[in-house]
Amino acid sequence: MTNQAALHPDACLWPQWKVSPRVRAFVTTRAGGVSEAPYDGGAPGAGGLNLGLSTGDAPAAVAENRRRTLASTHMSNAAWLEQIHGTQVEEAHAVIERLERGERTRADASVTDRAGVVCVVMTADCLPVLFCDDEGRAVGAAHAGWRGLAGGIVEKTGERVAALAGVSTSRLNAYLGPAIGPEAFEVGEDVLDAFAAAARASERDATVAAFRHAGGTPAKYFADIYALARLRLAALGVDTARMHGGTHCTVTEKQRFYSYRRDRVTGRMAAMIWLAE
Repeated sequence: MTNQAALHPDACLWPQWKVSPRVRAFVTTRAGGVSEAPYDGGAPGAGGLNLGLSTGDAPAAVAENRRRTLASTHMSNAAWLEQIHGTQVEEAHAVIERLERGERTRADASVTDRAGVVCVVMTADCLPVLFCDDEGRAVGAAHAGWRGLAGGIVEKTGERVAALAGVSTSRLNAYLGPAIGPEAFEVGEDVLDAFAAAARASERDATVAAFRHAGGTPAKYFADIYALARLRLAALGVDTARMHGGTHCTVTEKQRFYSYRRDRVTGRMAAMIWLAE
C-alpha cells in the first residue's frame, strides 16, 4: 500500500468559523485512504479512509488510514474513544494515556485545554459536534447519536469546554459535522417521545416540529438531527451565529461519506479538534 504523508486538504471538511488560529479542526470523508470496497473512497479505484477498527475492514488498512489522518494533525496520537451512544465526557489527555497502556475509554465526548491533545469522535450517520471558545483556550468533540443527543451529550460537552476555557457557554462556537439528513432519518414515535420528554416546556413545540410525519403503522417520522442539535445549543446560550455546518447528508451523499443506515457494512469518518502547540 502507498505510504502517504498526510491527507490532501480536499479530502476533509474544514469548519468555517472565525476563532483563534490556535484552534485546528477538520472532519474526514471517505476519500484519501487505502481501504478497499465496501470501505473504498466512493469512486472507481479510489481507496477509502475508513478509521473504524471494529468495522470488518483489514486492520492494516485502518492503521494506515489512521496514520495519514494523524499526520495531518502533526500529533502522534488522538483520544480515540469506544463510543457507546451515551453522555460520558472525558479529558482527552487521560484517554490518550489509557490508550498508551492498552486500555480503552467508553465515552462519547472528550475535551481539553492542553495544546497538542487531539479530541476525536467517529461517525457514519450520527452527528459530530466540535466546540471551541473564541480565544482557543479549550476545545471538545462530541458524538451525538439520537440517544446521546436526547440525553444531553451536547450540553455536557459544551459546559465542560466552557469551564476549561473560563468563559460562559454563550461564548462557545459549535460546528455540526456531516450526519444523516432530515429527508433520510426515519425514526419511530419512541424517538420523538424521548426528545419531547427531555425538552424544557419552552422548547417542546420546536422540538416536536423537528419531526415530520412519514405515515405508517406504527407511525414513522423523519427527524432533523441538525435542528434538534441547534435547539440544544440554543439552550446552552449559543447564538445561531456561532453555530456552523449542518448542511450535509451522509446517506444521500454516497460518493463522499460513509453511512451505516445506507450500507450497514461501512467505514467510519472522524471529526478532530485540537489546540496548536
